[in-house]
Amino acid sequence: MNFQMILNILGLVMTFEGAFLMLPCMTALIYWEQEGFAYLGVAILCLIIGRILNLKKASSKSIYAKEGFAIVALSWILLSIFGALPFVISGDIPSYIDALFEIISGITTTGASILSDVEQLSHTSLLWRSFSHWFGGMGVLVFIMSIMPLTKGRNIHLMRAESPGPSVEKLFPKVKHTALFLYSAYLILTVIQIILLVLGNVSVFESINIAFATAGTGGFSIRNSGFADYSPYVQYVTSIFMILFGVNFNVYFLLIIKRFKEALTFEELRHYLLIIAIAVLAITWNIRHLFPTLEESFRHALFQLSSLMTTTGFASTDFDLWPALSKNILLLIMFIGACAGSTGGGIKVSRIALLFKGIRMELIRSCHPNSVHTIKYNQNIVSRDLMRSVYAFIGVYIIIFCSSQLLLSLNGYDFTTNFTAVAATLNNIGPGLEKVGPTCNFGFFSVFSKLVLMFDMLAGRLELFPILLVFSPHFWVGDKHFIHKR
Repeated sequence: MNFQMILNILGLVMTFEGAFLMLPCMTALIYWEQEGFAYLGVAILCLIIGRILNLKKASSKSIYAKEGFAIVALSWILLSIFGALPFVISGDIPSYIDALFEIISGITTTGASILSDVEQLSHTSLLWRSFSHWFGGMGVLVFIMSIMPLTKGRNIHLMRAESPGPSVEKLFPKVKHTALFLYSAYLILTVIQIILLVLGNVSVFESINIAFATAGTGGFSIRNSGFADYSPYVQYVTSIFMILFGVNFNVYFLLIIKRFKEALTFEELRHYLLIIAIAVLAITWNIRHLFPTLEESFRHALFQLSSLMTTTGFASTDFDLWPALSKNILLLIMFIGACAGSTGGGIKVSRIALLFKGIRMELIRSCHPNSVHTIKYNQNIVSRDLMRSVYAFIGVYIIIFCSSQLLLSLNGYDFTTNFTAVAATLNNIGPGLEKVGPTCNFGFFSVFSKLVLMFDMLAGRLELFPILLVFSPHFWVGDKHFIHKR
């Protein structure tokens, strides 16, 4: 284990968090809010810690899979621990546990809040919440890699540990160029949405917050009413961009290099759009009696489906009051999630598709034991290693989900509340049903339950394994417990 290299990169992460905190400081200057001093103080603290961790340089800059998992998990934990401090120091969220819950929810792009009155927060804290979605959506280390080289090669281990999906591939020969493309596309889409929202008579401040939350598929709103008070135009624009940010960014790469046919026949994209289309039509039909016009029913169905499918978590209406069919569709959608290689959470469309393909192949093999079959996805043959990783992910996911559900049941709340609270946090969605519905919050949970849900948010965003490994004692004691190629 290259501990010094781990410390050096953690130092860079702290330095960048200090730089990120300058954005809310600028917001405080614009609105003349004294909360900015809290953010400035924490920014300076992060910069000092970053400098200390980089005083001694690593003799070897090699990073392998094991170091990659450690760096990613520890980076996100550190970002959360220090990112919560401004909320407490400024007095916007006095409880550190609540502040930690809020920032973990922000960075992991979950959007589950402990706040009952978000409009009481300062502009400074509102922007920090939303901006945490933005830099957490594509990944902090991916952002750093897009600006500067971290190691002599092997950066792909960091990208694979931080990026969502069953497999992560380089779009360019160098990882830095891949990271730069991802963040360029991410930034361009964010700016376009801000412009379109401003054209829809939304203030610049609100447009920036909405775009940050949409891009990261996070879901923090700066209004207590969520999206209920926004115009149909704003709801449609946000729905479209939620869907766009839920698309695998490889598709945008294919479009830019003019491989249009390959982009449009991308199997995961077709599955993703098909699920959205069928679910929206089914929900529109099911809720048509709840709204004055069919257009309004369609708009809310599209908005909520887009929000939960991409694990954004915005709410334009209280879907907890919808008929059972619609709520069950939305619940299933929560687990499926968005595409791999997007900013969305959930199990991912590609994993669900591969799981069904794997089941189909096993059924065929049971009837024809001597036959030879291969699984293809996105026009490529799927390796056994990838299928094994899919099965392992699903298995670990079920274990964590059931364990969290049991731990939350100690609170004595109803099954639906506990079940959807775990689903909402482990899938990085935000709202659930009943006591954690779109008009409610997570503030009523005990400290223990909040810790469980915080773990779920981090585990869900980091694809389970990095966060599990760092809590394993064997992970740190030496390589004899792990077999990996160097």
